[in-house]
Amino acid sequence: MPQAAKATTTKRTFSRETSISVDVQASPKIIWQLLTTASDMPGWNSTIVSLEGVIRQGETIQLKSTLDEKRTFKLKVKELMPEQRLVWGDSQGNRVYTLAPKGKHVTTVTMTETIGGPIFPLFARFIPPFDESFEQFAADLKREAEARQG
Repeated sequence: MPQAAKATTTKRTFSRETSISVDVQASPKIIWQLLTTASDMPGWNSTIVSLEGVIRQGETIQLKSTLDEKRTFKLKVKELMPEQRLVWGDSQGNRVYTLAPKGKHVTTVTMTETIGGPIFPLFARFIPPFDESFEQFAADLKREAEARQG
């Protein structure tokens, strides 16, 4: 059985970055569809309570995470390069998804979230760690994409 993907977090005074990469036995097209169909995401991604809006360049989506179910994050889709790169975020940070074909129907998916800014040290201790959530996301994405790849 393949080893589960492991998240890494780097903490700095004014920022924190968490990242995970996973090899998925599916085409970038299938993975891209999973990452950009907001209405379907809560069905396969157990780290999301709800996701409203359309994942399209310049649009704003509203996300509720299992890390803080009381809070709705309003995130702008900042960059969208089909089957390659998706960036969304707010004034506190960005989440970047990258897809890199690795072979026939194998794609390396990397998700990195960087949060921070000049006042980050004042609220950093209130932000929960992302590692476990990122690892769960990677497992969910891999399972769903590979099931769809057939």
